[in-house]
Amino acid sequence: MSKPVIATVLPPSEIFSPQSAGAIALMVARLFARSERFAPVVLGPASPLPPFTGVSFQAVRPAFRPLRRALRYAMGVRRMVRALAPALIEVHNRPDIADFLARVSAVPIVLCLQNDPQDMRATKTAAARAALIARLAGVIVASSFLRARFLEGLPPDAATRVCVVPNCLDLAALPQAAQTRAPEILYVGRVVADKGVDGFAAACASALPRLPGWRASIIGADRFGAGSPETPFLRAIRAQAARAGIVMQGYRTHDQVLAAMAQAAIIAVPSRWAEPFGLTAIEAMASGAALMTTRRGALPDLAGDAAVYIDPDDPDGMAAAMVALANDPERRAALAAHGRAAVRRFDCAAILPELEQVRQELMAARATMP
Repeated sequence: MSKPVIATVLPPSEIFSPQSAGAIALMVARLFARSERFAPVVLGPASPLPPFTGVSFQAVRPAFRPLRRALRYAMGVRRMVRALAPALIEVHNRPDIADFLARVSAVPIVLCLQNDPQDMRATKTAAARAALIARLAGVIVASSFLRARFLEGLPPDAATRVCVVPNCLDLAALPQAAQTRAPEILYVGRVVADKGVDGFAAACASALPRLPGWRASIIGADRFGAGSPETPFLRAIRAQAARAGIVMQGYRTHDQVLAAMAQAAIIAVPSRWAEPFGLTAIEAMASGAALMTTRRGALPDLAGDAAVYIDPDDPDGMAAAMVALANDPERRAALAAHGRAAVRRFDCAAILPELEQVRQELMAARATMP
């Protein structure tokens, strides 16, 4: 007997390729496109880059009409799901597209969120979120922080249809961690102000002269992919890094990022904004590095006691924490051990059954709704 089809819809700007993958594409490839009970088909924008292997992927052809891009894309998705006849449609990180499909399709729609719904136009207000969830089968969020943000101001009965399924790592596929870690303080992420990379660069400028033999590196660009633009902020960080002796490595593929993480002694995730999840933080812990991060958003829930906490807007304090951690190998080893233990709960093998159960429950609940 064939498995029920699930249509997994990417945002119109999310390239489904290991050569240009952001967090959403990674999570879809790693988790949402794999199932024992269902047959997921990923629908996303066309790209010359090769898609993830081992996953069923179909490129969306947007409707050829004089409409805004998101609506043309959503109409293309509607045409494809008619042919697929899925049992469930999962829309990732686009409440507006989920709302459109819920209005025109009888198939249950689930919105899967990786970002703060209160920062999104279609879910900014409690009234908008209440109206949207009334049309959906449910909402899957990546963290308890996001669940609280979605439910803020909503009636109590909405809580049963907003479920947490954490992001995950394939722990068995991670590169072998170095036995002797490189004396390196590493930043990985987008080079934008929200991520706190400017504070990181300022802290390194103060810390490195006090740490003979140590180096600092920044991996990332303004966006995901080799074609990321050279923004004014990035140029400023590049100049700041040059003065401080920080190596700017630019954009790297996810495999290259994980390989670098497996070598570095310290990894900093100095996010200034409220991280909806913090995938880089759990990757850092899984790699065996000592993690430095902030208490913004979901980060303290993920890291617990497996991190040194810093203020992204206090470069002097961050520098002092860097120097103290670099000079304390026992502390680094303890953080690494705590981190490896903490991330076991985020292994894909553990999270996939949670997702499958949530899918079944949301579909069953939708079937009983009037």
